[in-house]
Amino acid sequence: MNGNLEYYKVFYYVNQLGSITAAAEQLCISQPAVSQAVKQLERALGVTLFIRTAKGVRLTEEGKTLAGYVERGMECLLKGEEAMDRLRNLERGSVRIGASDMTLRFYLLPYLERFHEEYPGIHVNVSNGPTPETIGLLEQGDIDFAVVSTPFQLADGFRAEPVKNIRNVFVAGSRFSHLKGRRLSYGCLLENPCIFLDKRTSTRQFMDAFLEERGVTPTPEFDLAISDMVVQFAIRNLGIGCVEEEFAKTALENGEVFRLEFEEEMPERQFCLVTGRRDLISIPGRRMLEMMEEDLSGKHKKGLSLI
Repeated sequence: MNGNLEYYKVFYYVNQLGSITAAAEQLCISQPAVSQAVKQLERALGVTLFIRTAKGVRLTEEGKTLAGYVERGMECLLKGEEAMDRLRNLERGSVRIGASDMTLRFYLLPYLERFHEEYPGIHVNVSNGPTPETIGLLEQGDIDFAVVSTPFQLADGFRAEPVKNIRNVFVAGSRFSHLKGRRLSYGCLLENPCIFLDKRTSTRQFMDAFLEERGVTPTPEFDLAISDMVVQFAIRNLGIGCVEEEFAKTALENGEVFRLEFEEEMPERQFCLVTGRRDLISIPGRRMLEMMEEDLSGKHKKGLSLI
């Protein structure tokens, strides 16, 4: 390329304003600096670009030819700067989040609602899937951050911060009323039909690990992809279901299912906010993270431990 890019910028403003003086004022530089830039560009291109007149300057034929190209380029650059301003001011842009059905419904949804109210011009894309798939999307750089449930494994450079304690429960319908009110051993799961989530889900992985430590490895009658369907199958007496407690809350309150009580309760697990390098997160993504972390800080992370 002949000449400095700054010379083309000066050429653009001199042409647009028709005056060396006006261009100098617009660019906040001296008139001699503008004149020198024009001369340097003319020297580099080997042509005369402007003719001085009593009213300012006008383009030569060669200058008119160049102006068509420079105008298109400068207009694209100015539009790019304008777009960056809108991004910085959170008027436009996007945030990409990964979440499971569970974390979306019982943690993330209120933040999405609040964020959309404050920044309606920001597009929010939620990739919905099991925890292992969501962590994979984060590690590949396909999402800004993730809200997932334990257990999971993270590669170096990623950080998980607990945001909510949760618990798995076993529920059943009236067909299994003979188990109600009893202190059970987990061996009873080997003697009754079971309804579990798919092995790819963190809920299933956590339950399997807990039961295997106690020598119990039940084979479910049904493997389902959606927690709500586990509850619906349990209501219809198709077996004993295992879900995160909040999914079964309405059915428990309505008496459609009851919660099985065991001699040893399954421990709590957690929803976690998982992030990588902050400088790779979009500006809207960083603002949403700040919103979530401000709330977390306000709660003093009570009862939550880092993993």
